Amino acid sequence: MRSTAVTPRGDQIRWVELPGQEAPRVYVHGLGSTSPAYFTEVAVHPLLAGRRSLLIDLLGHGISDRPTDFDYTPESHADALAAALTAAGVEGAELIAHSMGGSVAIVLAARHPHLVSRLLLVHANLDPVPPTPGATGSRGIAAYSEEEFLAGGWEEVRDRAGAHWWSTMRLAGREALHRSAVHLARGTVPTMRELLLDLKIPRTYLLPQADGPLRGTDALIEAGVSVVAIPDCGHNIMLDNPEAFVRATAAALTDRDQD
Repeated sequence: MRSTAVTPRGDQIRWVELPGQEAPRVYVHGLGSTSPAYFTEVAVHPLLAGRRSLLIDLLGHGISDRPTDFDYTPESHADALAAALTAAGVEGAELIAHSMGGSVAIVLAARHPHLVSRLLLVHANLDPVPPTPGATGSRGIAAYSEEEFLAGGWEEVRDRAGAHWWSTMRLAGREALHRSAVHLARGTVPTMRELLLDLKIPRTYLLPQADGPLRGTDALIEAGVSVVAIPDCGHNIMLDNPEAFVRATAAALTDRDQD
């Protein structure tokens, strides 16, 4: 495990690092998750192994610190991640990023382009969503005020999330979880989708086949984004169908020199 301070107060981002060849790969988890738990199996798969790989936890999540004075916007997450990657000597990384982590990765690539050479987005949030009481994911958490969430709303979220998601969500700071969800639901300006369309690096978007066509697929493809549907999985593609995830990811990340 490695760590580095990423805020003026010394709050630490931590990651598990797998040694290997450059250029590095950086794995970034989603809301209430942790990268080592979600990505280790696929990162060490023979089709993906052998590259220097950082399985990194965003501030407020997993093994990283959980400051209560951090705003947890996608921009702030991206800047903190940029500080960690810079301290780790990472440039031109391939980012493999799930859900909220994909949104942060898009913002990172837009704000710190020298750090990112390629994006592999795993069912990432691209658009704002309305807060919805009782819903799962960010829109359900965002329906609470922070005071409501801290006073007991988190228990309702726990019960809706189920044991699997809660096993990692319980590691997140409650302020971090709520603020991350609120800002993820609110989105960015320009939106994550617009930022993604404007990026000039190779980009791939994986989604569950059962979800049907991704909204705006034609525009994404026209902008050079590869959109790949993965069978037999839900939102957590790398956990639900790791073999198909690895094959699609390896295909998207191979032969850098052809781009």
